[in-house]
Amino acid sequence: MESNSLLDCAGRRRSPATASSFHQALPPRNKGLRYPPDPPTVEEIIAVMRATGERPDGVRLRGIIVVLWRAGLRISEALALNETDLDPDRGSLLVRHGKGDKRREVGMDRWAWAHLAPWLELRKELPVGRLFCIVRGPTRGRACASAGIRAQLHQTAEMAGVRRRFAPHQLRHAHAVEMSREGISLLVIQRQLGHADLAITSRYLRGIDNTEIIAAVHERPAPMIPADPRIAPRS
Repeated sequence: MESNSLLDCAGRRRSPATASSFHQALPPRNKGLRYPPDPPTVEEIIAVMRATGERPDGVRLRGIIVVLWRAGLRISEALALNETDLDPDRGSLLVRHGKGDKRREVGMDRWAWAHLAPWLELRKELPVGRLFCIVRGPTRGRACASAGIRAQLHQTAEMAGVRRRFAPHQLRHAHAVEMSREGISLLVIQRQLGHADLAITSRYLRGIDNTEIIAAVHERPAPMIPADPRIAPRS
């Protein structure tokens, strides 16, 4: 039985690593790894958006970037959106199953809606279902897997010359930092991000936004050399 399971449909021998039992009891490759918050700049995000191209999967990726960046959604929340969860007139998105299975409504700015529009037009040609769906093949119209989107983001960032980790959560960090710099209240940011506690939002921002500290130190005056009283000005 075991020998048969290691043969593919053409009768060729498969690698044992392709069997589901091979990875049992092995720790995940990324276990224990911690990535520091490192939100991309606006210039880097726009560069990645431009590098997505005009093919359907590129237009879809551009739409996902917009929703992650300008609405601050988690990747799981973005990929769980249905077409009916969008209300462009109000500028809102309905997150039906957020973290802890909590429901919330978030806002998204007019610039973002304008850049999401090309995907919304293309989406009308596909079967009804999730907003961000598979665009070709027998499974077209079905929900995308987050692993595929993460890989596509990584590859597109490399094409755009972005030399930093470019992951979905980095765009959520960028959303939070930009809102804080624009003077939006911590309570609004908390509700937008779907944090259970205001203290979580405070810690979230404190760890990634050092703008005030850097600006204060960067603008310090140059060191002053005390005048020597023995040196008198020439007449």
